[in-house]
Amino acid sequence: MSSEPVPRVRASEKVAAGTRDGRRARQQAPRRAAARWDPSVRQMRAIDRLRAQEAVRDPELLPLRYARMAFSPWTYLRGAAAVMAADLASAPHSGLTVQMCGDAHILNFGFWASPERQLLFDARDFDETLPGPFEWDLKRLVTSVYVLSDSEQLPVGCGEDAASAAIDGYRKAMRRYARMGELDIWYDQITSDVPLEGLTSEFAEATARAIEKQSRKRTHHGAVRQLVTEENGRRRIILDPMKRRDEGMSHEQRVRAYEQVYDTYLASIPPHLRRLVDRFRRVDSVRQIVGVGSVGMRVWLHLLEGDSSRQSVFSQAKQATASVYEEFLGPSELPNHGERIIVGQRLMQTASDIFLGHMRVDNHDYYVRQFRDMKVIPSGKQISGFLPQFAAACGHALAKSHARSGDPEAIAGYIGKGAAFADGILRYARAYAEQTCADHADLRTAIANKEVKAAERGW
Repeated sequence: MSSEPVPRVRASEKVAAGTRDGRRARQQAPRRAAARWDPSVRQMRAIDRLRAQEAVRDPELLPLRYARMAFSPWTYLRGAAAVMAADLASAPHSGLTVQMCGDAHILNFGFWASPERQLLFDARDFDETLPGPFEWDLKRLVTSVYVLSDSEQLPVGCGEDAASAAIDGYRKAMRRYARMGELDIWYDQITSDVPLEGLTSEFAEATARAIEKQSRKRTHHGAVRQLVTEENGRRRIILDPMKRRDEGMSHEQRVRAYEQVYDTYLASIPPHLRRLVDRFRRVDSVRQIVGVGSVGMRVWLHLLEGDSSRQSVFSQAKQATASVYEEFLGPSELPNHGERIIVGQRLMQTASDIFLGHMRVDNHDYYVRQFRDMKVIPSGKQISGFLPQFAAACGHALAKSHARSGDPEAIAGYIGKGAAFADGILRYARAYAEQTCADHADLRTAIANKEVKAAERGW
């Protein structure tokens, strides 16, 4: 039995075809037109979009969510992904589809430990991940740079430099990925020193030491020292009314809740990992309150101990709901939103948590991951001293993630070599940063007028 040989396509022809696809996309969404933001196109108030999310969240935690969002324009932006998704969808887009992060603000990038225990830099939050136009992620990233810079009271020039650096980091990386082979893109890593490039040696060394020290603290051993106590001969997770609660459940009730989650989780992971997970037993479980945008989601923190009695692990099960982009891009092709998140994470990250899994319990979807495990999540204050360099690394990481799932030749062709693309993104981000401040003020007014109930303290 014979078969016809597959015609070979030269690399130069593939790049040329991608460039043509990218240039055709400019007709659908002109690059300078990306600058337009007109709040009059909104079909509902921002506050109403936020309130539309209340149905899938724990109602007891909603006042805490609004208190955290009302704290500053920065915390508002973090919690208002649904608002920005609707606003992004109100204008034409390139049609160049990638696996979007969906919430690519600047502090949703950070340091992770690969399974080989190497500290890498990558995107870190995927609750809103969905296939969609690449530029939506970039617009949210650059907008967040402006909002964070203003929140940290940095000079205007620093915010401008950092916003430009994010776009330039993305453009340079995507141009490089457009010339690389598929496996080379898939294996590409961004090591922990990349965000420090361009700094003075003294500052870079001090920052690298701080990151390394923080990563050592944020291990399972470090978490046990910080979060575990012993009561009546039993190890327990320390409670905190703003972070960890027992929800009034007895030990037996928590055991039953965990066992239900455990059985459904095991079905979602490969058989060889089940052997590893089977070596751990549950010691304690609490309800956890996390983040800003995630407040109200049902989250469980489990303390596990290995059969050797030498290894303790924290496992986190977090509720997953529909991505805020599904209203505009269509539903996920995956039936479980926990699965949607972990598939998106594995598509976007070079190396992901080996414990990632998903399940559905009591009609709620969840995904499972390790808690902390050398994850270093920088604060605005920590990166304010090198914001342009950090923003450039975020642009690089976003381009890597998009190149893994999209067509880097077409995206590079759409961006082009001139200033049109960068100019459009920068102008949009400046305008949307101002919109974010206005929406934040509206939320505070709604709280003052008792339209929205907020807790007296958020942290």
